[in-house]
Amino acid sequence: MNTPSISVSLQAAPWWRHGHVWLVISGPAVVVVAGLITAFLAIRYPDAVIGGQEPARTPHAKAPLQPGDRALAPALEGRNHAATPDKTQRP
Repeated sequence: MNTPSISVSLQAAPWWRHGHVWLVISGPAVVVVAGLITAFLAIRYPDAVIGGQEPARTPHAKAPLQPGDRALAPALEGRNHAATPDKTQRP
């Protein structure tokens, strides 16, 4: 059985001739450029520092918690006692 031999001469193209290479390179390049633009804007136009002013507080923030106000408890206390039954409510 004679099979014709197909001679294919494939010449490797240089790496810059392949489109997928530029797709892979362009992602990180865009991120670097965006980072440089962000750094420039942050250095050129810094936010003003506001100091010496007490933040505005609502009236209920200064009042002590009532026994039934578990929703207004501090975060750490609320997290630690999330599963603790409320003793102020009657069954």
